[in-house]
Formats: sequence, structure tokens, C-alpha cells
Amino acid sequence: MIKEEARQPAATGRPDIARFGNRVPEQAVVNDLVETVRAGGNRSLAVRGERGMGKTTLLEYAAEQAAGCRVLRVTGHQYEARLAFAGLHQLCAPLLPFADALTVPQREALHLAFGLSAGPEPDRFHIGLAVLALLAKATAERPLLCVVDDHQWLDRASARVLGFVARRLGEIPVGLVFGTRADHDELTGLDDLRLTGLPDPDARALLAATMPGPLDERVRDHIIAETGGNPAELLGITRGLSPVDLAGGFGLPGALAPELHDPRVDDLTADARTLLTLAAADPTGETSLVLRAAMRSGLPLHTAPRAVEKAGLAVFADRIRFCDPRLRSSVYHAATDQDRRAAHRALADAVIDADWRAWHRALSVVEPDEEAASDLVRAAEQARSRGGPAAASAFFGRAAALTADPERRVAWLLSAAEHGLRCGAFDSVRDHSHLVLAGPLAEPHAARLEQVRGRAAFLTGQGGAAPGLLLSAAERLAPHDRERARDGYLIAWTAALYVGALTDGPGLKEISAAARTLPAASRPALPDRLLDALAALVLDGSRSALPRLREVTDAFTATAAGTSDELRWGWPVQAAAGALWDPRGWLGMLTRQAGLARANGDVHQLPIVLAELGTLRAWMGEVAAAERLAVESETATAATEMRLAPYARIAMAGLRGDPALARPHFRIGAYLGRSHGQEVAMTAVNWAAAVLRNGLGDHDRALPHALDAAETSPALFLSLWALPEAVEAAVRSGRPDVARKALDRLVDAAGPAGTDHADGLIARCRALVSEGTTTEGCHHEAIARLERAGLRPDHARARLLYGEWLHAAGRPAEARTELHAAHDALADLGMDAFAERARRELSACGGRARRRPEDATLTDQEAQVARLALDGHTNAEIGAQMFISARTVEWHLRKIFTKLNISSRKELKGVLSVPASHGVGAKGRDET
Repeated sequence: MIKEEARQPAATGRPDIARFGNRVPEQAVVNDLVETVRAGGNRSLAVRGERGMGKTTLLEYAAEQAAGCRVLRVTGHQYEARLAFAGLHQLCAPLLPFADALTVPQREALHLAFGLSAGPEPDRFHIGLAVLALLAKATAERPLLCVVDDHQWLDRASARVLGFVARRLGEIPVGLVFGTRADHDELTGLDDLRLTGLPDPDARALLAATMPGPLDERVRDHIIAETGGNPAELLGITRGLSPVDLAGGFGLPGALAPELHDPRVDDLTADARTLLTLAAADPTGETSLVLRAAMRSGLPLHTAPRAVEKAGLAVFADRIRFCDPRLRSSVYHAATDQDRRAAHRALADAVIDADWRAWHRALSVVEPDEEAASDLVRAAEQARSRGGPAAASAFFGRAAALTADPERRVAWLLSAAEHGLRCGAFDSVRDHSHLVLAGPLAEPHAARLEQVRGRAAFLTGQGGAAPGLLLSAAERLAPHDRERARDGYLIAWTAALYVGALTDGPGLKEISAAARTLPAASRPALPDRLLDALAALVLDGSRSALPRLREVTDAFTATAAGTSDELRWGWPVQAAAGALWDPRGWLGMLTRQAGLARANGDVHQLPIVLAELGTLRAWMGEVAAAERLAVESETATAATEMRLAPYARIAMAGLRGDPALARPHFRIGAYLGRSHGQEVAMTAVNWAAAVLRNGLGDHDRALPHALDAAETSPALFLSLWALPEAVEAAVRSGRPDVARKALDRLVDAAGPAGTDHADGLIARCRALVSEGTTTEGCHHEAIARLERAGLRPDHARARLLYGEWLHAAGRPAEARTELHAAHDALADLGMDAFAERARRELSACGGRARRRPEDATLTDQEAQVARLALDGHTNAEIGAQMFISARTVEWHLRKIFTKLNISSRKELKGVLSVPASHGVGAKGRDET
């Protein structure tokens, strides 16, 4: 396979943990090589490591970083290992047009090697010289990076020639990066980068980034120890398994499919095989536990462990470690059902921990066992604190299978389904729901089942049916269980907010009205007051509801941090916070909510909370943070069957102002909105499209998008954000009547909040529709209030509008001041369409925007160099920390000075603010 690529600059941002395992030092070495080549030098690097350590990923990263370089790839294949010069042909085939410039001996040797002419065996020295000459010709236009993966499978002729070339690059701007599992003489003398297992913190981060929910701490530590931190093996442990399959670690290794059969197991004695089965059945790897269980089973402890170790299958040390992690599941599945049950019975008798004893005992029986079932239920909540809701779901599900009591069975199956919802295990929810239907169903249980089905419908993209199911469940629960009924109204209200007019049944008004029929609690709890405030927002309007909303959000902020209540009511409480026009307070609540959902394994909440948080971050101008949250939300969504529009990406696309880049995100959002009953997704698209079109100055096309967005879910979320867009678009389109109506709605909805953000937006809109002496005062108020609110995009747009007004009023000098500030701020925020609008207006009034080259944003490595330089480190100290040479540090600093238009380190402090995250540009700009 022949590949040649002209690389574009790679996106900057936080390293992709799920891809790299946080190999920052190794990435720094690769970055140094690429920068050296780009600067006109050359380097060769051998990346060595066992299977699965990430060599290929690191080589791909090298290619991605090679902006402005020509990239050639070679991949060794076992089936080509005996074909002389097969690997070299991969490298040189794209360069053969340069062969005419070679000397005759070199050209003839190359043609003979590639079968382009007949003759005796070619001289390998001439072939090496020919390849060097081809590489030199290829670098005439731009530097060259050659990426050679699976070097161990290259034919030896190619490997020798490439080794010869790598040591004789001279002045050619070429980088050679080899990925190999073994030490080879051909690579002797090259720079060496050896990949070993990830350190424990990075291995934990990799597991956390790829698993939908927490693991029992002992299981997690054992997985890391047994895999030796090998990234591929860590990722392979849980691939394709649902959270309930894993059960927070309790379900391992039974959930894992066997991947190999080792004949050495068959050669063991019966006692040694029994011991190995005991070790496989215990996911914690605790040697003392397994040996206690073995002793209770009558196994000879002086011979059985020694036999297993002598066979090279496992090691009995502080922890029991299988020599190949894949062997654990194979041993477990190869045992008979009877042997597995016996192993779990012995472990249950030997283990001290009550949760593990209940779990092992449950797996040791087949017939109904009421005592085992009751033990599981008692352990479920404690297990949940360690393994998340997935563990609780598994415990309740297994308990239901072990009881002969129909009433208990239904109740426990419903609990299993409800916990399954929380961890996003929708297959398990469906299975448990079907089993519930098979038993006798009392009215409270039937209502709970309807609630489960309604929540599952909402989360899996069947939104149209969800509000009706959830409202029906709440009304059926009211006579039997007021607290569950109240919970049901809150969930129904949230679903109706997302579904909007696409509901098949009741909407927000009907659900809010129905919620008011619930009998009042003698001592209303926070959720009761929340439901009352949200109903008031819909039925009575903002002015009546805002005091109650503020009281509820303040109470949650003050008392519910870290509690189960905050997790249960995270979604509806965000609606209350959003209606208060206090972005900073809302941001704090969402941030805390996301942290709680991550820590507790509430996968069903996490994607939505992250999407809301990413959208809010984008709206606040924090682009890099929004990008990271978008990636995390997509990863969390992919771990479940949830169907969620890319809200953060939609928001970023609208603010950026590039129709071509925005179009795919808008289409996905609109499709998911229509097909899965999420009107809020269509509202997001219309709002973002209005922002985009206003930025481009295409106000006629912005107006219908803004009005469509403002008409959905009136007085809530994005519909309110669309009102300022409607005012601006209507004024610029010559529709003052439409602008005034939109302003009136904004005043009614946001005015009672009394925050700088709400009043600042109102003032900005009033400046657009007003005439005479009041206009300038409105502009001044808008700029001052929005600056205090900390909403950088809205503040920059206020200055742009003021600058445009000043120019129209015949005050060009004052206009230039505002337009310069607006242009620089908008460009820093990545709001390119608005920045271009400011540039055009500035030019029209006799000014000129400061030149901002396309590469003014610092790369990850440049940002890190700049931060360390700001801290006063010398070039040598910076190089030592970043695993690069002092010469490369100096080269980076020259590029940084050029980009920022400065000449020394002393000037860095005045023009650059470098946060801890990567990807930083002038004036503190965060880049994705």
C-alpha cells in the first residue's frame, strides 16, 4: 500500500487520552523530530515496544504533526517478508519520477531491485545511494517525513537499505521514524524511543476515558497490573461490553469472551487446573483470597501454585498475574459450569468483603435461593458506591433471578432496570422490562415500568412518545407514591423541554398544569420547590417564576453539592439556572454536575450535561474547553444507544462563521431533531445559523432562522438566545416592527433577572431599535454591562455594533477605536465572520485592521515553550522538561517571537497569557 500525504497543520488541544494513553514525553520526542526536519535538519528515530504499546499510534501522530512536509509511509507485512525490496518499493514508488536525475549505476541498480529491468543481482550500495538521491530530490520543494511501521516484518534487503539511508542523511531535510517490536542491527546507532507500559495514573486515565462508568478500585488496579499498562490490552479488556456486563468489575471475567486456548492448561494436573479456575473467577487478583479458597477446597498449596507457575501460565506474588491477560477469560470459560460454581462457592466462603461474598455466592447457585438473593439486595447500594449504577443493576438483576417470590422478583427487576438506565445499558433495561411483563403486575409496579419505558424512549431517540408515557406514569403513581410521582413530573417536564412541538402527546404547558394537581407536601423538599418553580416559569412567566427559580438554584448550590439529590435533579435544575441569565452560576452548576455524573457512573446524564456545558463554554468564548467537552460528550454518547445532536459543535460552528464547516454539523443536528423527536436540536441549529448569518452580514437569511428558534420552547434556553439575533437581523433587514416585537419578548423574559448579562443584551438590542440621543447611551450601557458579565463574544459584538453606529453617525475616529477593539477580540475568539465584518467596516472608515497571520496561533509545543519561558526557565531547562534540545527551544522561541511580533522574552508577558491547557495564541486565545 502506497501513501503520500501533504500534511495540513494538526488541530491543537488536549492530548487524546483514549488514543495515546497520555504519552506526553513520547509525543514531545516526536514533535522535536518533526520540528527539526521542518527547520531544515534531519533525524532518524527507532520507536520500539511490544505489541499494543502504541507504536503505530505514535507514528500516526508524527505524520499528523508534519504540517508543510511531504509524508511517505511504509508498512511491513509478514507475507512480503521474503520478497526482496518489497518494503523499499513502497517508499520509493512515489519518487520514481525523480529517477532520471540519478547516475546511471544508481538508476540501473534501482530498476533491477524493483523489477523494472532484467539483469544480475543489484549492488546494494548503489541502491542505498540511489534512495538517498531520490530523497534529496523529493525535498527540493518541502521537507520529507518517512514513516516506517512494523519494521520487524520488512524484507531484510529493504531493512538494510533503509538502515544505511538513515545513518547517511547528511544535509537532506528528512525525518525517518521506524516502529518495531524487536532490536535489529539495521537500526543500530539511531535515536531510540522505547515504549513501555503506561504508569499507573495514565493507565487509570485511559481506562476512565474509554469505560462508561466506574470500576471497583481493586479490580481496576488488578487490570492495570496484569496488563502491565499495555494500552491495547487495557482497551481490549472492556471493548464491546455494556456497563451491566462489566457490573463495575464484579462481572469480570465471566463477561469477557475467551480469546485464546493455551494447550499448557490441558497439561496441568487436576489440582492445578482447579487453582487456575479459582484465580480466573476472582477479578481482584488477591493472592491471599485465592489461596484461602484453595485451602478450603482441599488443594495442595505446596504443589498446585508451583505447577501453574512452572507452566508459565500465571505468577503468584502480591497479586495473581496471568502471564497473558487474555488467558484469564479463556480459563474461566473453559471450565465446566459445575467447576465455575464450585470456584465461586469457595471464594464466597473465603472472602471477607460482604459485597464480594454476596456476588460470589449468587454465582455459585442455580436454583432459587432466597437468602442469597436477599444478601445481593442488601449489598446492591454498597456495590453501587464502588462500581456505579451498573453494579447495582447487576446485583438487583441476579437477585431477581434467585427469588421464587413474584412480588420481590418484579420489584427487583424494576430496580435493575432503573439502575440500568442510569448507566446507559439500554439492552439490559429492555431485558428486565420484558421480564417484568411476564409476572403479576400491581398498579404501582405497572406505573414504574411505564416510567422506565418513557425514560428509555427519551434517551434512545424516541422522544415524541416520551412526555406522554412519563406524564401517564406520574399520574398513575400519585395515589400510591407521591415522591415517585413528583420525580415522574420532573422527568416528564425535562423530556417535554427537549421534545418541544414534536411530542406525540402533552407538551410543557400540559405537564406543568398536571404537576400542579399533585397534592402539596407537608414539608416541601427541594425537588418539590423545583417542580413548582418550573411549572410557574411555563404557566405564569418569568417575572412570577424568577424569585422561586433563584431560591431553588441557590439552595441546590448551597446544600446539594455532591449529593444524590443533585444527580437526580441535574437536568431540570439546569433549566432553572438557565432562566436566571447568570452564565457564571450556570457554568458552576453544570461543571459540578458533570463531575458528579463522571464519578458516579451516571452515563445517561453525562452526554447531555457535557453537551450543555460545551454549548455554554462556546457561548462564553471558551473555544478550547468547548472542543474538549464536545469530544467527551461524543465519547460518552457512543458508549450507549443515546441519540444526541452535537450541540457544542453546532454552537462553535455558528460562532466561527464558516458556512462550509458549519453545514455538516447543522445537517446532523436537524436530522436528529426531526427523526428522533428533539425539537431543541432544531432550535440549536436555527440559533447557530442566525449567529452565523448575522456574522456574515447576511441579515435577510439570518432573520427566519432567528424567528424559528425564538418560537420553540418560548422563554427557555436557546429560544431566548435567539431573540437578540432576531433584533439585529430585523433591524438590518429593514423590519423594525419585527425587531421591536423580539425586543419586547426579550425584556419580558430576561428583564426580571436583573443581571448584567440580561440587561446588557437588552441594552444592545435597544441601541439597535432606538433613535436620537438615547442610542449612544444604550451602546455604552451594553458594552459596560457585557464586559462585567464576562461574556466575551457578546461584549465584542456590542463594540462592533457601536463602531458601526459611530461610523454611520459621521464620527470615524471614534468608530476606528471601537472597531479595532472589536476586530481584535473577535479574531482572538475565532469568530472569523464577525471579525471580517469589523475589518470591512474599519476599512470603510479609513482604518486598517492589525495584520493577523493565519498561523498566529501557537502550536501545542510552542505554547509549552512560551509558558516555561514566561516562568523564567533557560533554554536548557526548557529542553530538559520537554525532552528536546536547547537548540530546538531557541528555534521555537524565534517562531514565537515572529508570530507575536515581538523581539525578546521580556515582551512575552505583555502580549501572551498562557493557561495550563495547550493550544494558546496571542492575548490568551484558547484554540482547538
